[in-house]
Amino acid sequence: MKVEIWSDFMCPFCYIGKRRFENALALFPNKDQVEVVYRSFELDPGASYEPGVSMDELLASKYGMSIEQARAANANVTQQAASVGLTYHMDRIIPANSFDAHRLVHFASQHGKMKEMTERLFYAHFTEGSNLQDRSLLADLAAEVGLKREEAEAVLEGDAYSSEVRADEAAANQLGIRGVPFFVLGGKYGVSGAQPLEVFTDALEKAYREAHPLVMVNEKDEGICADGSCDLPGSTK
Repeated sequence: MKVEIWSDFMCPFCYIGKRRFENALALFPNKDQVEVVYRSFELDPGASYEPGVSMDELLASKYGMSIEQARAANANVTQQAASVGLTYHMDRIIPANSFDAHRLVHFASQHGKMKEMTERLFYAHFTEGSNLQDRSLLADLAAEVGLKREEAEAVLEGDAYSSEVRADEAAANQLGIRGVPFFVLGGKYGVSGAQPLEVFTDALEKAYREAHPLVMVNEKDEGICADGSCDLPGSTK
């Protein structure tokens, strides 16, 4: 069963949602039969940011709130991240265009490192305060997860995997996805947002049952206890 996750590295709830889903998947009895694929989504395609702009200032400007309100909102997100074992340093975050980071994930996917690259990029952005628009840094991160740095650098300096990013975004648009994180399980069940663990658990179970329906090998009822004759001594109905 395939689970597709649309997310953006600039989205704090995407990392939280990713971890909540992973926690649910770890408890899922059939987790070994689940393939997780990360899909690209840009919250602000083509965005550029002034150097030195803080997340508090960016949030205040985007939603028309005060700096104090923005700071409180970011503190709340930090607490939610901590609840799933993530450490956010919102005061260190560098707003960046995420297009190259998404291209790098597609490159990593070709070498069996999509999961590792995705996790490393989220950690770099929200915990380390790294600039994901810095191509040299991105190449270093690729090397950390076991990819060849020079190959990653060549990808980033060109336009490789741009079409793959755009294809993911086009698929999101076709599905009506307007925000992330967004999870599609088994091609049928959708989960929007960084939902609680039990929501993901329920979705996994439903999608798995849909993909693996029970098939009867006999049509007759011979041999089925229906008259109570097979009840254990002392049992009641």
